[in-house]
Amino acid sequence: MPHPADFTDAHRRHWKDAELLFEDEHWANADHLYGFSAECGLKAVMVGLKMPVNSRGTPRNDEHRKHLPVLWSVFESFARKHEGETYLVLLPNDKPFADWSIDDRYANRCHFRRANVAPHQSAAGQVRRVVERAELDGII
Repeated sequence: MPHPADFTDAHRRHWKDAELLFEDEHWANADHLYGFSAECGLKAVMVGLKMPVNSRGTPRNDEHRKHLPVLWSVFESFARKHEGETYLVLLPNDKPFADWSIDDRYANRCHFRRANVAPHQSAAGQVRRVVERAELDGII
């Protein structure tokens, strides 16, 4: 049986590991973990904004089970509908994970360089600030 979801902890864990890998120039895995960090951070805030979850703590609604880059738009829509505009203003207006894919876990590492990972690092860092704000607000 899988462990229950803890999106906030997963967000932090993936961020920390991504940073270590980025420092060691392990671009492919750093990139993947920045995406997971951002995804988990967005889902943590959605849970705080009352996203329905099942008994394991994962989203009930199929739309909320998406991965980046689709989840970015799902988060924007959910936050607007659930009084989360405070968090939207902390995120970039563009779609910073538009070129990120969960399927890249199968890709050869030669496709990853600092130049294409750094924007994902920055965007995941902005999600970190959203999570920190949500914690200060007491929703997570």
